[in-house]
Amino acid sequence: MVLKNLKTKALFWIWASWLVMLIAGCGDSSQPVPPPTMAQASNIFESGGQSGATPFIRFVQFQGTGIDKLASAHFVITPKPGSASKPVDVRYTRAALARRGYANQGSNSITVPVFGLYAGYQNHLSIEFQFTDESKQAIEFDITTPAYADPNAVYDRPTILKKRLTGSALGFDFFAMKSALGTPVVVDSDGEIRWIGSEITSSISSTFWENGFVVGSTGSSSFSRLEFDGSIQKGALAASNHTNFHHNLDQGKSYLLGNMDALSNGVANIESIAIEFNSAGVILKEWDFAALLGNYMRSQGDDPTSFIRAGVDWFHMNSATYDPRDDSLIVSSRENFVIKVDYSSGRIIWILGDPTKFWYTFPSLRAKAVRLNAEGLYPLGQHSTSITTDGLLMLFNDGAPSFNQPVGAPVGESRNYSAVSAYAIDPVALTAQEVWRFDYGQTVLSQICSSAYETSNKSILVSYAYVNGGTLARLVGLNARREVIFDFQYPNAGCGTSWNAIPIPLGNMRFE
Repeated sequence: MVLKNLKTKALFWIWASWLVMLIAGCGDSSQPVPPPTMAQASNIFESGGQSGATPFIRFVQFQGTGIDKLASAHFVITPKPGSASKPVDVRYTRAALARRGYANQGSNSITVPVFGLYAGYQNHLSIEFQFTDESKQAIEFDITTPAYADPNAVYDRPTILKKRLTGSALGFDFFAMKSALGTPVVVDSDGEIRWIGSEITSSISSTFWENGFVVGSTGSSSFSRLEFDGSIQKGALAASNHTNFHHNLDQGKSYLLGNMDALSNGVANIESIAIEFNSAGVILKEWDFAALLGNYMRSQGDDPTSFIRAGVDWFHMNSATYDPRDDSLIVSSRENFVIKVDYSSGRIIWILGDPTKFWYTFPSLRAKAVRLNAEGLYPLGQHSTSITTDGLLMLFNDGAPSFNQPVGAPVGESRNYSAVSAYAIDPVALTAQEVWRFDYGQTVLSQICSSAYETSNKSILVSYAYVNGGTLARLVGLNARREVIFDFQYPNAGCGTSWNAIPIPLGNMRFE
């Protein structure tokens, strides 16, 4: 017991000695003080700005010591009171700003392009600068923007048929309408315009790609890259016989898929060619469906001359989807069917379409036809093919018959409502099941144009581009249960307001 007490006392004095040394060390002014972080040593401040091409864009300048040590700039725009949409949230690395000419090495100033601002409003922003030592400095400031009056009297006057409720679950907060009246128009899920560019006169043939828009010319084989800071880079297809872009641009195997017209020996090949091209305008792959289908039909003993008619819009391609699961291409021919072909060879894998149309009278095409379950809706005048996150073929099922068949040929069925349809297809058995559809209670008909696209959590954006004879456009957001979260209506002429619409990630955009 005595030995134990001695050990206890010894341990106590050792511990006490350590404590005294620790306290003494803390009070010793000779100990080195940690240097300040880069953020603590900086004095960055907002020093002004310049207006962008439209009220939705602003170039904000910052000055101060430490700017040359910045790693990134991250801005957030506070939503309006009562907004259900998430904030615009954008981060640039310093390298991304330098590539765009907004940050120069050794300079004590930097410019941050801010976009997604509300027009005619005092926008409150926070910007967080991160330094190379990972320390951070936050600055809050306001940007008051001028009002925006849409010269087309369309996008600034939506009718909110159903307002999104605050807190309602939806997999997207911003979307872009592809417009025949100018650049794509980005709107949030409250119906507020959040971005419009300039100079582009039509964006029907466009898509969101690598944090910007690629827009194909409807009058030539040129295309443009449109950035959110409003800048534009021009490009053109390398030497080819393609005359213009039409309908969709879609993501391809390597870059983008375009729907093209072409001129061959003085004869127009109308809306039956798909290409994949890169940012330099090099055509990586081409699928000429007049040649592809014609060769196949002749090899099977059919005469294709009454089906494939040069100089006539007999095919009417309006979208193309690359399917990486089997390296194939799915193409929508509004006049006939949806067709899947091997990416490399063009071999026909299957055809899904209304069997009461003209195409089905040809035995060679009928041999590739997919049989749909009895309860399913065949695609009629369909648009915007895509593959859902669970592997279904989804499309906007317009409900229209064929418009350009030979005189006396069957034009197929028609419906008095439109739907979004999703199909599971067995390419071996050539059978299909319409797994689900959204038809809005069979209350909305959009006979031409239009689209439906899914986000990662199975929410869906629907563009009814041609409602009430083309006088109205409807933009509808569906949650994962395909319940209507918002419904906006716009003035329209033809399909000009929103021929097609796609979700845009303005709530989480990163420029590396």
